[in-house]
Amino acid sequence: MTVDIIFKIAAIGILITVITQVLKKSDRDDIATLVSIVGLIIVLTLVINMVSELFDTVKNIFYLY
Repeated sequence: MTVDIIFKIAAIGILITVITQVLKKSDRDDIATLVSIVGLIIVLTLVINMVSELFDTVKNIFYLY
């Protein structure tokens, strides 16, 4: 795991924030909410993959089967 994942999450957050603000200014609150939820799902997918790798590493370190 590198610092690269932190930059990816930050970039997704900034992009989603900008898109949401633009949509809210153009009275598209429903689509802005949808975009926020999609951004959250993308970030959660990245984090879940990282946690899964962590559990695999811990299992391999302690030889748990």
